[in-house]
Amino acid sequence: MKITIDVDCTAEEARQFLGLPDVKPMQDALMKEIQDRMMANLQAVDAETLFKTWLPAQLEGFEQMQKFFWSQFSKGGTDPGSGRE
Repeated sequence: MKITIDVDCTAEEARQFLGLPDVKPMQDALMKEIQDRMMANLQAVDAETLFKTWLPAQLEGFEQMQKFFWSQFSKGGTDPGSGRE
């Protein structure tokens, strides 16, 4: 014998029926606190600081790539095995 019961209710109704606490006010307060902290951190970081942090590493990588290309081009495209110069 198999019995199936379908219950159609919202999450809030199920929570109340089962006697679980309503955590929505706590979640709202926590989300507001997270948002306030993120906004404060975003305002503290300016574009100049970001460029100083990120740009040197990117420029160094670009310079290394440029040196690699120049070293390949300076070989002159001669292939010792082909007999051409």
